[in-house]
Amino acid sequence: MSQPIETYGTGDVLLVVDMQNDFCEGGALAVAGGHALVPGINAEIEAARRADALIVASRDWHPIGHVSFSDQGGPWPVHCVQDTHGAAYHPDLALSPDTIRVSKGTAFDRDAYSAFDDTGLATYLHQRGAKRIVVCGLALDVCVRATAKDAVAAGFTTRLLARLSEPVDPEQRRHCHAELSSAGCEVVE
Repeated sequence: MSQPIETYGTGDVLLVVDMQNDFCEGGALAVAGGHALVPGINAEIEAARRADALIVASRDWHPIGHVSFSDQGGPWPVHCVQDTHGAAYHPDLALSPDTIRVSKGTAFDRDAYSAFDDTGLATYLHQRGAKRIVVCGLALDVCVRATAKDAVAAGFTTRLLARLSEPVDPEQRRHCHAELSSAGCEVVE
């Protein structure tokens, strides 16, 4: 088993972004290296669980005919359609029944990249006493970036686990790290 990167404690949240079949190799909107992240993310999940930190897993959960789909004029191929295999979490991801699952992009007429976008997650985490959010998952240059920026904007100390986050466009990795650092997110290489 992989060793965790982070040490967790009270007030911490591990936020796993969009580790879904459609974003891993073989999926409709595959990110190279998606499968390879699972063992490391599982180590983080186990470390967070042992420390009684909150574990949150976001997911794209699009209705049929979603505005983001290319056949509707959007930028993306059809992906993560509700209740399909593609929308399911990666089968090897070790999510427990008490993992908080957050669905985004559920409205027909607008997209959502951040786990905080119209989900009520920031309010929920503040009510639970969360202080620090550790972010990882897919894709670094889209939903991970948006989620990390929104976590900072919501007042949380935010850390990105860079080794456990892959971009759609590998050329964007360095730019994303710099952008997140400038926004106040600590990028853990």
